[in-house]
Amino acid sequence: MADKNRAKALRLQRRKFSGRKGLFGTPERPRLTVFRSSKHIYAQLVDDYAGKTLAHVGTSSTEVRGTELKNGGNIAAAKLIGKSIAERAKALGITKVAFDRAGRIYHGRVKALADAAREGGLQF
Repeated sequence: MADKNRAKALRLQRRKFSGRKGLFGTPERPRLTVFRSSKHIYAQLVDDYAGKTLAHVGTSSTEVRGTELKNGGNIAAAKLIGKSIAERAKALGITKVAFDRAGRIYHGRVKALADAAREGGLQF
């Protein structure tokens, strides 16, 4: 069983690095990266030139947790995170981003987060 899990993790890592070869976050167009686990989902804006995270939000943070969010691992939570990261980006004066799905398929929670970020005013 451990060999199957390790092989699965290695495939995800290969997809993640392969997709990131063409993505590079700049100060004008940072990389919007998404990480999802079984219980939570996180999004952050990364400037790869400076090697810094400009903004981040996740379902485990207190300001998001205080809303009507009961479960951090569903599509409703992903939509809330997408809207929240778009608001933070607009506060920083960022309108265009490069979307990094981190090797995950564009479906379900990742797609919901991306659609909510677009509705919030981000372009990618």
